[in-house]
Amino acid sequence: MGWSYRKSIKLGPFRLNLSRGGVGHSYGNRGFRVTKTADGRRTITVNLPGGLHWKKTLGSSKR
Repeated sequence: MGWSYRKSIKLGPFRLNLSRGGVGHSYGNRGFRVTKTADGRRTITVNLPGGLHWKKTLGSSKR
Protein backbone atom coordinates (compact mmCIF):
# COMPACT_ATOMS: atom_id res chain seq x y z
CA MET A 1 0.00 0.00 0.00
CA GLY A 2 1.40 3.39 -1.00
CA TRP A 3 1.34 6.64 0.90
CA SER A 4 -1.43 9.14 0.42
CA TYR A 5 -2.19 12.65 1.64
CA ARG A 6 -5.49 14.28 2.45
CA LYS A 7 -6.28 17.49 4.29
CA SER A 8 -9.68 19.12 4.71
CA ILE A 9 -10.08 22.79 5.67
CA LYS A 10 -13.56 23.80 6.81
CA LEU A 11 -14.70 27.41 6.46
CA GLY A 12 -18.34 27.51 7.57
CA PRO A 13 -20.47 25.61 5.02
CA PHE A 14 -17.56 25.59 2.54
CA ARG A 15 -14.88 22.88 2.67
CA LEU A 16 -11.59 22.81 0.76
CA ASN A 17 -10.15 19.31 0.26
CA LEU A 18 -6.44 18.93 -0.50
CA SER A 19 -5.07 15.59 -1.65
CA ARG A 20 -2.27 14.10 -3.67
CA GLY A 21 -4.61 14.10 -6.69
CA GLY A 22 -5.35 17.82 -6.48
CA VAL A 23 -7.79 20.24 -4.89
CA GLY A 24 -11.52 19.71 -4.53
CA HIS A 25 -14.23 21.64 -2.76
CA SER A 26 -17.70 21.17 -1.35
CA TYR A 27 -20.53 23.33 -0.10
CA GLY A 28 -23.45 22.53 2.12
CA ASN A 29 -24.31 20.92 5.44
CA ARG A 30 -25.12 17.45 6.74
CA GLY A 31 -28.50 17.36 4.99
CA PHE A 32 -27.43 18.57 1.54
CA ARG A 33 -23.94 18.84 0.01
CA VAL A 34 -22.56 19.60 -3.46
CA THR A 35 -19.00 18.41 -4.09
CA LYS A 36 -16.48 18.89 -6.89
CA THR A 37 -13.61 16.42 -6.63
CA ALA A 38 -10.01 16.97 -7.66
CA ASP A 39 -10.54 14.93 -10.84
CA GLY A 40 -13.56 17.01 -11.96
CA ARG A 41 -16.53 14.90 -10.87
CA ARG A 42 -19.50 16.67 -9.29
CA THR A 43 -21.56 14.88 -6.66
CA ILE A 44 -24.83 15.85 -4.98
CA THR A 45 -25.57 14.17 -1.65
CA VAL A 46 -28.83 14.33 0.33
CA ASN A 47 -29.03 12.81 3.83
CA LEU A 48 -32.37 12.35 5.57
CA PRO A 49 -33.10 11.46 9.20
CA GLY A 50 -33.20 7.76 9.97
CA GLY A 51 -30.14 6.89 7.88
CA LEU A 52 -31.69 7.42 4.45
CA HIS A 53 -29.43 9.02 1.86
CA TRP A 54 -29.23 9.70 -1.87
CA LYS A 55 -26.08 10.36 -3.89
CA LYS A 56 -25.81 11.33 -7.57
CA THR A 57 -22.55 11.77 -9.49
CA LEU A 58 -22.69 14.15 -12.44
CA GLY A 59 -20.08 13.88 -15.19
CA SER A 60 -17.22 11.44 -15.29
CA SER A 61 -13.61 11.52 -14.24
CA LYS A 62 -11.20 13.40 -16.53
CA ARG A 63 -8.49 10.84 -15.82
